[in-house]
Amino acid sequence: MDELLKNGFSAMKLAVSDAQIAQLKDFTARMLETNRVMNLTAITEPQEIASRHLLDSASLLTAADFSGCSVVDVGCGAGFPGMPLHILCPDCRLTLLDSLGKRIRFLQTCIDGMGLTDIRAVHARAEEFAADHREQYDFAVSRAVAQLNVLAELSLPLVKPGGCFIAMKGRDSDEELAAAAHAISMLGGRMERTVEYTIPNTDITHRLVIIRKKKPTPGQFPRPYRKISAKPL
Repeated sequence: MDELLKNGFSAMKLAVSDAQIAQLKDFTARMLETNRVMNLTAITEPQEIASRHLLDSASLLTAADFSGCSVVDVGCGAGFPGMPLHILCPDCRLTLLDSLGKRIRFLQTCIDGMGLTDIRAVHARAEEFAADHREQYDFAVSRAVAQLNVLAELSLPLVKPGGCFIAMKGRDSDEELAAAAHAISMLGGRMERTVEYTIPNTDITHRLVIIRKKKPTPGQFPRPYRKISAKPL
């Protein structure tokens, strides 16, 4: 796992210390231990975790500078991309946000056990979290599986004007991006660019969708999730 990570980060032109690799391995070990009793990930081989979780999450650092910034990971699941992002960029202030309490309890245990600072795990639905944290973040990131028009309504209200929402999507997402264009505009965003990347040592190609927040999101958004789900923008 060490060599795969070192070679992968080198291929991505990211400077990563041995201590950071040790932290990534520590988090992986904690996740696999908890995965025995809680469904956190279907990927359980360390080499696959290194590629498909850790290096994939690190791709964010090839597209933006998160140093000194406030970041929220919307729908963080088992902690991806947020945990690797914070380990690799520890001077960002990161919020892990998920609606499933047991995931958040697991992540908080990792944060405490690993002695991480400037990172917190919050149990809340994104549309409810926005009520008290509206436009407070420089970045929102998400690797969640929801369609982009839904993710945009959950994420863009949290981003400051001038900040970015970065969605991690599959390579074949052109139709999804086109379908989300209206929603992104309504929510105060503008599609800035997409970045395709291949995870090192694999043939898996993904896409970072970078959406710039150009103006405040209208106050009626985000709607309750049942409305977002029933009638996406």
